[in-house]
Amino acid sequence: MAREWLLDSLNLSTLLACTVLKLPQIALLTRTKSPKGISVRGLILELSGYIVFTTYEMYHEYPFATYLEYPILIAQDTVLFLLILHYNGNLRQSLIYSLIFVGGSQLLMLKSWIIDSAMSLCTFVSASSRFAQLQCLWQTKDAGQVSAFTWAMSTYTCMARILTTVLTSGDLKVLLRFVVMTTLNGWVLATVVFYKQNGQKLK
Repeated sequence: MAREWLLDSLNLSTLLACTVLKLPQIALLTRTKSPKGISVRGLILELSGYIVFTTYEMYHEYPFATYLEYPILIAQDTVLFLLILHYNGNLRQSLIYSLIFVGGSQLLMLKSWIIDSAMSLCTFVSASSRFAQLQCLWQTKDAGQVSAFTWAMSTYTCMARILTTVLTSGDLKVLLRFVVMTTLNGWVLATVVFYKQNGQKLK
């Protein structure tokens, strides 16, 4: 009873957080019309990781509630990516990226070894997206266009997914991914807060 209540609470809170996870970042980008401090490479890697993870969960028929937020995150990342391409004057490239992402997701479903291998690389890809974001912040030393709230929610949702994975599938690949992502999301959050505070002091 307590276990089911905890699981339902974690699933619901994660879903609610992810429903609005990228909205602060999208709103900030729309207002400033500048993607400075946001890593395009990091966003592409993050989107790739989300697609692989969602496809893996669907392929193995895990409970939908344990990954329901990922289609929502994919949609939000897509909007964010299109905005960045637009403000950088590269919107025409969106068709190429769309073909790559859609074609890649279909390819993953062909054989079980393909999706399992992709999932093994998923943690590396997702971790690389965070390092790319950190590198972008270190280079620009400017977090003015980066939403700390988005990264705080990302950290929480990954922490919640550690628990839901333990309580449901117990899949070690999935568990490892969330442990790594919790750590790296927290690192990005701390870096964003640091540069935002430094920026305010300089003003």
